Amino acid sequence: MRHSTAHVMAAAVCKLYQQVRCDIGPATADGFYYDFDLSHRLTPDDFPAIEQEMARIIAANIPLERMEMTRDAARAMLEAQGQTYKLERLADIPEGEPISFYRCGDFVDLCRGPHVERTGDIKAFKLLSVAGSYYRGRETNPMLQRLYGLAAASPKELAQRLHRLEEARKRDHRKLGRELDLFSIHDEVGPGLVHWHPKGARIRSLIEDFWRREHFRGGYDLLYTPHIGRSLLWETSGHLGFYRESMYAAMEIDDLQYYLKPMNCPFHIQIYKSQTRSYRNLPLRWAELGTVYRYEKTGVLQGLLRVRGFTQDDAHIFCTPEQIESEVKRTLQFSLAMFHAFGFKEISAYLSTRPAKAIGAPERWAQATSSLEQALKTESIPYQVDEGGGAFYGPKIDLKVQDAIGREWQMSTIQFDFNMPDRFDVNYVGEDGREHRPYMVHRALLGSLERFFGVLIEHYGGAFPLWLAPEQVRVLPLTDTQLDYARGVAEELRKYDIRAAVDESSGKIGAKIRNAQMEKIPYMLIVGPKETTAGQVSVRSRSGGDQGVSAVADFAQKLKEEAADRLSG
Repeated sequence: MRHSTAHVMAAAVCKLYQQVRCDIGPATADGFYYDFDLSHRLTPDDFPAIEQEMARIIAANIPLERMEMTRDAARAMLEAQGQTYKLERLADIPEGEPISFYRCGDFVDLCRGPHVERTGDIKAFKLLSVAGSYYRGRETNPMLQRLYGLAAASPKELAQRLHRLEEARKRDHRKLGRELDLFSIHDEVGPGLVHWHPKGARIRSLIEDFWRREHFRGGYDLLYTPHIGRSLLWETSGHLGFYRESMYAAMEIDDLQYYLKPMNCPFHIQIYKSQTRSYRNLPLRWAELGTVYRYEKTGVLQGLLRVRGFTQDDAHIFCTPEQIESEVKRTLQFSLAMFHAFGFKEISAYLSTRPAKAIGAPERWAQATSSLEQALKTESIPYQVDEGGGAFYGPKIDLKVQDAIGREWQMSTIQFDFNMPDRFDVNYVGEDGREHRPYMVHRALLGSLERFFGVLIEHYGGAFPLWLAPEQVRVLPLTDTQLDYARGVAEELRKYDIRAAVDESSGKIGAKIRNAQMEKIPYMLIVGPKETTAGQVSVRSRSGGDQGVSAVADFAQKLKEEAADRLSG
């Protein structure tokens, strides 16, 4: 239905405007888009007219008819219509495959389908936005106009989805990042390179401290590795052969070429190979908050969600074949515990299996895939199998979390690798005294700190739980007369490791409360003459309003207990 709505939209655009050249119009998760080349610059002011024409086409209940043509006939028709982009898409269709078109009234479109039977089957839609999009995603190609829309099975469902989109706009991490002074990205430095402001950096340090502590508790050791490596390293790993277009240009040092690292794994392997490893040493669980650099096209950069420099919460597990199933289960349990601590409850998984072209013995693939699947079943995690969707070097599990407004976000990956151990000749000495190839698992729990922070901002709408709030308490003096007492309260709270600050502005108390609410501070402590005399504070919470009067030490103890419960607000 969503795909069919895209065709109806294209039919409406072609009806309303002259010399429209069409490219593609696929369905998306909630709606659809279509790419157009036309002289008229589309704006939201055009949406009512386009929607009116779409409504007319839907009300006419026009059939969507499939037609097949020979390649020559299809080419002749597209040439006569001046549809140059469609001609190039026609050339992409392999010889022997059917060439199909769909007719919707006067509008005929090259398309493999499928579609609803008639336009009247489309129940509800809404145009959302228009944006520029390079043809085929290449910056050297013409810029097309991409018109986005939303489709639903009923007007009620459409209203719900529109509400969710509005809520998503309010929660946009780029908007909240500016309003809450969390991070910025500067063209003077370069797109996709993140600057963490003091408040954002405080949250990052809290995430990192928690991450390190949980990894030590989980039996991991931490590593630190260089940011650059010789070309020989990346040739051996295969990155220069398979990943070069995503790596930054080489730099020359002492007549040798070096590259900024796009991944941490080759460095971890070097540490593994620095000494002989025995089966008695395994498993080895090594983790690193490693900053990597990958070239992403400017058009796909998106705030914190798609950047060029980011820190991975990376880890690699080296183990024996006998240990692999228990290690996967352990890793999966660790992932779930980490998600729950950050407030994510709904988690789903995708299991990607052996593709047609793969390295590694079939029996190793079977064992690896079985261990992944068994771990998912043991933890009762709903999952879908992506047959043949694994990388050529191993099967994997991708974990997705659902945020507060029902959106799914890709987070953890548990990825087997039969490639790197072979390329780097990684071994361990077995109980039989011979060398054996270990199993190697790549593992990221949060993905990258930048992307995870962006998701976290949107999940909480910037109102972080107490344990993550960069400023947990703001002390609000009624007048300047109470300023010294307010400073003393904040200093006392900091002795309890509570993040407290004082509003030293000359504004009225109502304005100070509003400012603290706007900045989403969990607690406000109002101090006036009575509180100063009694050595107390009037407590106000972000969500519950007035909480009464408390001694500073009692309030501090309450906050320590609340912050210790990471599942509380």
